[in-house]
Amino acid sequence: MRRKCCLALSLLIAVLPLLSCMPDAVPSSGITDATNANRAGTITLNVFAAASLTDAFSEIGENFSAANSGTAVVFNFAGSNQLATQIGQGAPADIFASANETQMNAAIDSGRIISGTQRTFVRNRLVVITPRDNPANLTALQDLAIPGVKVVFAAAEVPVGQYTLAFLDKADADATLGSGYKDAVLANVVSYEQNVRAVLTKISLGEADAGVVYTSDVGVTANSVIQIEIPDPLNTIAGYPIAPLADSAHPDIAQRFMDYVLAPDGQQVLARYGFIPITGEE
Repeated sequence: MRRKCCLALSLLIAVLPLLSCMPDAVPSSGITDATNANRAGTITLNVFAAASLTDAFSEIGENFSAANSGTAVVFNFAGSNQLATQIGQGAPADIFASANETQMNAAIDSGRIISGTQRTFVRNRLVVITPRDNPANLTALQDLAIPGVKVVFAAAEVPVGQYTLAFLDKADADATLGSGYKDAVLANVVSYEQNVRAVLTKISLGEADAGVVYTSDVGVTANSVIQIEIPDPLNTIAGYPIAPLADSAHPDIAQRFMDYVLAPDGQQVLARYGFIPITGEE
């Protein structure tokens, strides 16, 4: 027994110097993707953008990253009111692109965006859509007031929901549509959605007879919806403001992204997705 103990002790003494020469082990759970990205020199730009910007901004983000090596653009797309709330609650962000001034002002009031740094970068307008097979056979704005028609709107807290209510107010005072039009249409609303893309999805899937979205949304599902135009006197030309966060971790990159969106390359992408560019306005 004594011989075995001595042998084991001798082996341990022989191995200890070898162990001391080995490199420290790296714990597998101690390195995150973000850590790896930082080590690789990648800068992550967090952009909070209105849901209606999903497709256009996704392409702009790819183009911007390609033109700015080492920069990754990460988007948070949602209703502008939800984004403004998140910003007010301290969510980390570098850029806020809203679908209206109201939510941009809310972000300014929270203290995280400096008033005067926002710029209108694009415009949009409303359109009524129906499913491609149009089961309710809707062809004109008057048809939205027909009893039994299933209508889907965005919630009043969402910019497109506010613009929709403004359209109904104008329509109610229009001689063609007549007083009572707004109440008749609202009586047909079967759901209020949290963002414009939810309205678009319900109509394209045939879950309702009609909805109001932006013209920029139609191109996404052009083969599954039909448009009913809203004339200019009843429509709203919505201005979209964009601004950097005052506490952005990467203010220079945030400003560069804003400049890219406002530049001809960014404006061309937005126009291709159905937005109204502001090029030449200023």
